[in-house]
Amino acid sequence: MAAMTHRDRFVLAIAAACFLIILIIEQFAPANVVVAYGYVVPILLVATFRNRTMMLVTVLACVVATYSGLLQPTKPGRFQAALINRSVVVSVLLLVAYLGMSWEERKAREEAARVALANETESLLKANTQLVQAKDQLNRSERLAAVGQLVASVAHEVGTPLHSIAWHVQALAEEPGVTPEMKKRVAVIDEQLSRVVRIIQDLLSSTRPRQPEPEWRSVEEVVSPSAVLMEPAFHEKGLTLTVEIPKDLPFIWADKEKIHQVLVNVLANALAATPPQGTVTVTAGCREASADELERGRLVADGMSAMVLTIEVQDTGCGMPAADLDKAFEPFFTTKAVGKGTGLGLFLSRESVVAHGGSLALSSVIGQGTTVTMTLPAMRRELGRVKEEA
Repeated sequence: MAAMTHRDRFVLAIAAACFLIILIIEQFAPANVVVAYGYVVPILLVATFRNRTMMLVTVLACVVATYSGLLQPTKPGRFQAALINRSVVVSVLLLVAYLGMSWEERKAREEAARVALANETESLLKANTQLVQAKDQLNRSERLAAVGQLVASVAHEVGTPLHSIAWHVQALAEEPGVTPEMKKRVAVIDEQLSRVVRIIQDLLSSTRPRQPEPEWRSVEEVVSPSAVLMEPAFHEKGLTLTVEIPKDLPFIWADKEKIHQVLVNVLANALAATPPQGTVTVTAGCREASADELERGRLVADGMSAMVLTIEVQDTGCGMPAADLDKAFEPFFTTKAVGKGTGLGLFLSRESVVAHGGSLALSSVIGQGTTVTMTLPAMRRELGRVKEEA
């Protein structure tokens, strides 16, 4: 039998009190057999426990107490009548006990069936969700595989001519007699050539990504270089870039180069979305890991503590509508003008963070800005020092 709750103890105490009260009354009025029907109350109360042993003990006690009234002195010739009356009471008690237990056991079966149905429904919903995710992953893999074949072919066929054009453009810019207007046009050509090369590199990265090689690092060495790299671009546009990294944060599980690429991409998006005089804030922190985060993180991060480190990039830009938020991590989706982006930045960033055992999420309010939150496995600093000493 499971441990009794306070409610169970209270109900059992009431049942025992009722039994004792009826027993005492029986001692003072043995001829009044009606009082013995009161034993129905403790029987019904005990039935709520759905415990057959407890019910058997209770019924036996009530039957013995009922027949104990026959031990009291009675008028001559009344014993047989008293025996019949009390036997009727016992029959009623047995019937009530049977019906009570049957009713409670039926309720227990119904509750068990409801729980089983709920569990089965939850399992089916979970399986359906996994099936949908697997289907989406398969579709995405097929798309990327097709793009990979195309990109590999294009990169091979176009790469050599592009390098040749770039070399001739640079040589042309150094020719004597080149006017400032011609230099300006050459600079535009060179910029567009560089953009084409970046697009091809992004496409190749999406189809043949390098697996991350993370290790335990301090937050400063992972976050600060990205902010330092992007600072001039923010200053040129008149934006304020603020980095807030509290002291004594736990170590972070990160491939420095991969997470650097993620942060640069996120900061570049914030730079593009934030108008002049706006602010972009990078904030690092830590919190307790959820069960899913802990399970996911410990699959890849040896020594992970029960916490995750969070890096938030919050801008004061125009924000994103809910429809765009739902699609933001899909490959080739972009809200930028044609020719300004490939739609692979956030997709590749999330793939990289997930490979670290972390997550990347977006939240946004139209007219107020967007927040990108990255979580990665964390390890307490004291554990990191122990590992270093070992």
